[in-house]
Amino acid sequence: MTTAPLEAPLDAHPDAHLGAEPPAGVVTDDVVRRSLHTVLDPELDEPITELGFVRSVRVARGAVDAGATVEVHLRLPTSFCSPNFAYLMASDSKDAISAIPGVGTVIVELDDHHDSGLINAGLAADAGYRGTFRHEAEDSLDELRGTFRRKAHTAAMERCLTGLLRADRDLPEEELGRVRLGDLPAGREKDALLRRRSALGLPGDDGAPVLVDAEGRTYPEEAVPLALRRARSTRISIDGNAHFCRGLLRTRYEGSGTDQAFRPEGSEPADQHGLLNLTVKGPHS
Repeated sequence: MTTAPLEAPLDAHPDAHLGAEPPAGVVTDDVVRRSLHTVLDPELDEPITELGFVRSVRVARGAVDAGATVEVHLRLPTSFCSPNFAYLMASDSKDAISAIPGVGTVIVELDDHHDSGLINAGLAADAGYRGTFRHEAEDSLDELRGTFRRKAHTAAMERCLTGLLRADRDLPEEELGRVRLGDLPAGREKDALLRRRSALGLPGDDGAPVLVDAEGRTYPEEAVPLALRRARSTRISIDGNAHFCRGLLRTRYEGSGTDQAFRPEGSEPADQHGLLNLTVKGPHS
C-alpha cells in the first residue's frame, strides 16, 4: 500500500549519516530512519528525526514478492499542534518510506494528537489532504509549503549575512546588498542557503546576489538595512519556535531528548547545560 504523492517532500537534509549502507533491497530500521531524515517540520525547518518526532520504527519482513511491512509512529510536542502541519509531516513520512525499494506496506500513525483518528484514517485510506479534512481544508499544502520555503530561505540568508557582519565589525550593513554567493565562506550555513535557494528556483552560482527576496529581486542600497532586519525577525522566530517545541517534546515525553540532535542555529550557552538544582524552603525553615 502506497500513497500517491501530493507533492515531493521538502528539500532533503544533507547531513543524513545514519549508518552503513545495507545490501540493496534489504529494508532495515536504519534505512527507514534515513528516509525519514528527508522529512522536515515545515515551520521549524528541521528533519523530524533530529527533532525527536519519530517515536518508533518497526520493520517486518514478509514474503519476497510482498516486500517489507514498515510501521512508524510519530509524536509531536503538544496534542494541539497545527493539524495541517501534523498531516503534512505524516504524509511526507509515508511517501518517503514508500519510495524505499523493497517496501510493500507502509503504516504511519500519529500518536496523541487531538486529530490522530482523522489523520491516521486519512493516511490509511490514501485520502489525501482534502479527502482527510474535507471542508476544513481551507488552504492547499502547496501554499503551506511555499510559505515556509520562503521563510526558510529568508532565515538562511540572514544567518550568512549576519555572519559576515560578525566577522567584520566595520562592514556597513548597506554593503550587504552587493555581497555575492562567491563571497560567502564555505560551510554549513552557506550549504543550507544554497539548498533553500534551489527549493525556490533561485540561482546558486558564485555571481548571484545573496540578499534577494523569494523571487530573486535585489534591494536598493537604502533599503538593505530594513530588509536585513525583517529577515532577522524571521530567523529569530524560527529559532525561537524550534527551541520551544523541542523543550515541549522533552516535557511531554520523558527521555525523548535523547532522540533530538543538537541544534546549532540560535543556540545559547544554556542549551548545553542542565538546570540548576533548586531547594524550596518553607516559611519557617
